[in-house]
Amino acid sequence: MRQVTAAPDRAIRRAASVAGAAVLAAAVGFVLRFDPTDRVADPTGPCLWHSVTGINGPGCGGTRMFYYLVHGDLAEAARHHLAALVAVPFLAYLGVRFLASAWLGRELPALRLPTWVYGTYIAVFLLYSTVLRNLPWAPFSWFDIPNLTP
Repeated sequence: MRQVTAAPDRAIRRAASVAGAAVLAAAVGFVLRFDPTDRVADPTGPCLWHSVTGINGPGCGGTRMFYYLVHGDLAEAARHHLAALVAVPFLAYLGVRFLASAWLGRELPALRLPTWVYGTYIAVFLLYSTVLRNLPWAPFSWFDIPNLTP
């Protein structure tokens, strides 16, 4: 870990980190207040992709994955959006790295993944979320996200 020099944008980074924490707190509050796993319509309405196409799309199950993640149920979180769950530890590290830079003035090591890893992840994410989750046989049927909104 190396020391970061005091930069004029450090106040902007701190403000951005506070704003990011507020957004994350609001998301946690939303899923705690409006349980996405019940059959009660939420203020955001049903998944637009699922309503229009009748199949699971890239975002279907994301709110429920986050709900189960907040509650510590990794198996159900994986069931509702495995591809997004895989990205959570990487995103968490990027957040910690940003916070360390903004608040402590320390630069943590950057994630140095080859470019093909990002491209492969995006391709697998799209294949999983739009094709594999919609296949009607096992093991893919376990990942099916039914439209719970009446």
